[in-house]
Amino acid sequence: MPANKRIAVWMSEKKLQKMNWQELETVCEKHGFEVFKLDLNKNLEEQGPFCVFLHKLTDIIASANQGDIRSTQIISEVENYLAENPSITVFDPIPNVKRLLDRYNQYSIMEASNLHNYKVFTPNFCVLRNEDLDVIKNDLKNSLVTYPFICKPILGHGSRQAHEMSIIFDEKYLIDCKTPCVAQSFINHNAILYKIFIVGERHFYVERPSLKNFQASQRETIYFDSSDVSKADSKSRLSVLDPDDILCERWDPNPKTMEVIANILRKSFGMDLLGVDVVIEKTTGRYAIIDVNAYPV
Repeated sequence: MPANKRIAVWMSEKKLQKMNWQELETVCEKHGFEVFKLDLNKNLEEQGPFCVFLHKLTDIIASANQGDIRSTQIISEVENYLAENPSITVFDPIPNVKRLLDRYNQYSIMEASNLHNYKVFTPNFCVLRNEDLDVIKNDLKNSLVTYPFICKPILGHGSRQAHEMSIIFDEKYLIDCKTPCVAQSFINHNAILYKIFIVGERHFYVERPSLKNFQASQRETIYFDSSDVSKADSKSRLSVLDPDDILCERWDPNPKTMEVIANILRKSFGMDLLGVDVVIEKTTGRYAIIDVNAYPV
């Protein structure tokens, strides 16, 4: 460990309010570290030196990806500073965070892992970039995406829009797809989602409400905000099971499987601070990973 034992932290004011900053300071002091809030609007060199950079730059990275000049400048300055100071430990490496933010890249990384050896899968998915309905139909068919499927924004962080999704039930409603987007087969899971929080080699998981079971049918598209549906205290009507489903057998998560998921995804993404959304398929008991988030504060 470097002689300089300072930890630089950056996240939005909203995220900082969710943290107990005083407790963080106390814990760091117990281990001989000073923790301070990095100011991205000031010269980084003048605020150094520090040995650890803990950040939640996802919103700024997302804005930079969308062409925001100031956000692009900030990310460039941070990356240059880190390149010039390679001894700094970063949670998490910015290139890895960038890769995670693209949902198509994210699902591709999971699909390429060995999770399938443990009966864990990523529901079939594809990117829809074209507004031509024939092209959309062909893309869905080639990727084995089935109805109903969820349309998700490609960018997984950075704005309220990242959580705005829709469920498409039938070919006649493909016109509702807001391209570009990622289409992913919907997995019935009895309205229960498990969120795994990964912190280095440790992890824990909690149960959250989720979407009820749906079947392919000629019903109109459903629009929803995923963050509203799966909050701990959510009371969304979309989470209320139909009477027949209430009587179904419940699958409880196997701690060993959850541990395998945490360990493999940590290595696959090269990150130590992750949130993983897992559902258990109603009919088979298989585990499906439907989303991964960076530093879920």
